[in-house]
Amino acid sequence: MKKLEMLYEGKAKKVYKTDDEKKYIVEYKDDATAFNGVKKGTIEDKGIVNNKMSAVLFKILEEKGVPTHFEELLSDRESLVKAVKILPIEVIVRNVAAGSLAKRLGVAEGTEMKTTVLEFCYKNDELGDPMINDYHIEAIELATKEQVEVVKKYAFKINEILKEYFLERGMKLIDFKLEFGVFDGKVILADEISPDTCRLWDVETNKKMDKDRFRRDLGDVEKTYQEVLERLEK
Repeated sequence: MKKLEMLYEGKAKKVYKTDDEKKYIVEYKDDATAFNGVKKGTIEDKGIVNNKMSAVLFKILEEKGVPTHFEELLSDRESLVKAVKILPIEVIVRNVAAGSLAKRLGVAEGTEMKTTVLEFCYKNDELGDPMINDYHIEAIELATKEQVEVVKKYAFKINEILKEYFLERGMKLIDFKLEFGVFDGKVILADEISPDTCRLWDVETNKKMDKDRFRRDLGDVEKTYQEVLERLEK
């Protein structure tokens, strides 16, 4: 597989074309951002952790019947993926009140939700990724009704699979962000699953084991990212 010109560079990854029009190479970076890019920094070897962790989790999800863009781990920082067309929607799944939800609703952080909460945001940095609903999605044609239903179905299924998987490794899945894309006419999971996109708390201590350590200046960011990966690889 030949790596060609860069197609896109985001906050955490670079995407390259290949000599196969149906495949991309994704390169994970160590750059870290928070609060829609207001806070910026670097987390050493974050790209390696996120690449390897995503590979582990995508394989598990595939085995459980969730189609993903993941094809092959190429190196510490690079993966081969399907050339999906990303839907401009961020999907947030919440099991426990934390972050922006706790602030918006005045719910104490750490409160178990009576039901899983599913949120959509319009993936648009210039607008600050505003929260939207099904009606907005249809009104400005971000996705079809059928695509949204598939996204919802997979989001809830992914949540159940990952909650159990993380719990077996001593971590609670508080909430997480997903992105989906279209490949060969079908909606599939894309982007990454990592401490950048998940809130993970240690079961025994409630220690935050995710990007909140960077957001909130809690320290031990690199060490914690490595610990998450180590728990997954055991």
